Amino acid sequence: MKTIFSGIQPSGTITLGNYIGAMRQFVDLQNDYNCYFCVVDQHAITMPQDRLELRKNIKSLAAMYIAVGLDPEKVTLFIQSEVPAHAQAGWMLQCVSYIGELERMTQFKDKSSGKDGVSAGLLTYPPLMAADILLYQTDIVPVGEDQKQHLELTRDLAERFNRKYNDIFTIPEVRIPKTGARIMSLQDPLKKMSKSDANKKSFISMLDEPSQIVKKIKSAVTDSEGIVKYDKENKPGISNLMSIYSILTGKSLTEIEETYEGKGYGDFKGELAEIVAGHIKPIQDRYYELMDSEELDDILDLGAEKANFAAGKMVKKMETAMGLGRKRKKK
Repeated sequence: MKTIFSGIQPSGTITLGNYIGAMRQFVDLQNDYNCYFCVVDQHAITMPQDRLELRKNIKSLAAMYIAVGLDPEKVTLFIQSEVPAHAQAGWMLQCVSYIGELERMTQFKDKSSGKDGVSAGLLTYPPLMAADILLYQTDIVPVGEDQKQHLELTRDLAERFNRKYNDIFTIPEVRIPKTGARIMSLQDPLKKMSKSDANKKSFISMLDEPSQIVKKIKSAVTDSEGIVKYDKENKPGISNLMSIYSILTGKSLTEIEETYEGKGYGDFKGELAEIVAGHIKPIQDRYYELMDSEELDDILDLGAEKANFAAGKMVKKMETAMGLGRKRKKK
């Protein structure tokens, strides 16, 4: 059985875009793959964090993983900082990384541009991300387009380490979902939906109340034509909403066009709001149940134990390959 690894930063509420583009895919993958899902809290501290808010976000993200349908008996769900091997392997991979290739990372350039006192962690976190993946002999990493560059670096580092020291790493493949990989902003359909957007109307949170969902979808930017037709180039707003509709209902874009032929955007948006709110409601119910019980801690304790066992073995292999520590003679 092939292995999948995926990590999400606990940097705030999960959006509908995160759910459709990533988390929803995981529920199907867990039946056919050996899955490791990680709350990558060490990546979050490359930017300033409030410690209490970070702790809350870590627990919230872990609860959301389970609430969307992941089965803790099928997957390994854990918190990155509870598995010390990640930081250890991250340092070893920093030592085979080149400053030039780290400086070329688009996210580093975007987040450091025009700022004073940029964290060194912002530059060096791609090797930690590589460690996250390589520790588990990962075959496939499902990511959005924005992480593709980091995954290519992970492959480069794995190949470099294998050539220079010992052939111990599996070279992971990148998997970008064909549908729903990029759900766009409700207010600017030319950019990706993001929880960091200053305009709260631009994204739907997985914890939004039904009334908030209705307001946000009804105020979503479309066009003046009023025809429900999928045309990503000329009608990006309505096309984005149709993608959401299609993914959550299983209806094809053609079926949606036929359903709303002769109807305006008002009817379409109203029914889409009901679909989204109805889809999210059971997820929210399970989320709050987990947040109010000890079940989540039990799940994360078990996940940390399983992840520490697997990652610890790989760190030992890395240390042996690089000549670190002592090699004791067997008695």
